[in-house]
Amino acid sequence: MKAICLRQFGGPEVLEYHEDFPIPVPGDQDVLIRVKAAGVNPVDWKIREGLLQGRLPHTFPLIPGWDAAGVVEAVGDGTNPSSLKPGDEVYAYCRKPLIQQGTYAEYCTMTMDHVVRKPSVLSFSEAASIPLAGLTAYQSLVDAAKVGAGQTVLIHAGAGGVGGFAIQIAKHLGATVITTGSAEKHAYLCALGADVVIDYTAGDFREAVSQRYPDGVDVAFDTVGGDVQRASADCVKSGGALVSILALEHEAYVRSRGVEPLYVFVAPNGPQLARLASWIEQGALKTRIAGSYPLQEAAEAHRAIQTGRTAGKLVLTIDG
Repeated sequence: MKAICLRQFGGPEVLEYHEDFPIPVPGDQDVLIRVKAAGVNPVDWKIREGLLQGRLPHTFPLIPGWDAAGVVEAVGDGTNPSSLKPGDEVYAYCRKPLIQQGTYAEYCTMTMDHVVRKPSVLSFSEAASIPLAGLTAYQSLVDAAKVGAGQTVLIHAGAGGVGGFAIQIAKHLGATVITTGSAEKHAYLCALGADVVIDYTAGDFREAVSQRYPDGVDVAFDTVGGDVQRASADCVKSGGALVSILALEHEAYVRSRGVEPLYVFVAPNGPQLARLASWIEQGALKTRIAGSYPLQEAAEAHRAIQTGRTAGKLVLTIDG
């Protein structure tokens, strides 16, 4: 099968394109997916550079990628025959305990419980852009922070993949959304549903938040880390929550402000992915493809996502 792999950690140049990789064999509880499109996420380049090797077990040669949309090719002998069958169009977040067989390939396997039918209104490329980022936003706002109607939520980097889904999910839950972004992305962020857009390049975002919400927001969602995480705690009212998808390096400070620090490392979840699909089909959630690349140009996709300037999601398309 066609696949992108790396045999060592390094820059985009270590991503190798091959056409003779063996097709993975599904286990008893697995689905074999013929991948039509694979999502590209920031975690992919971090894995490629070896930044997560101490946290995520891996084996070389390593096929990167955790997001997939495609067609069921085969199912394991132990799977529920009433769930999915060959020919079904599906999408999935395919992170496994061992980082080795990812989605930058013609075929991938995943536990059937985590694979669901893709939204019928989306193309394969659009569907592949959703799982990791959509589930991250869902698990952060719904599961961890328990955002509800009438609350105010500060979402950082709203133009990013996770941030964009977070804005839409928070609005769907009935919250008021403040987000940060550069001036050129203001219109895009408003189109996503943001009520207030703060240009983080124009000054301290804390001042802009406090002018509008002097008592603080209910929830801050940190997708940036570092100083932004610490400063975000200053924007949350006592008794509120700060949820981060980065290490809680300022946990003590967050707690000292009377704010609950919450950390989320997104996990595969089929029922939640199915719920996102229903929201998409209802028109409550949309995705935007910022760039599409053929599989063999994965290195270019990695160079693009590492700029941190994409508004929307990047995907790889796979022929065959």
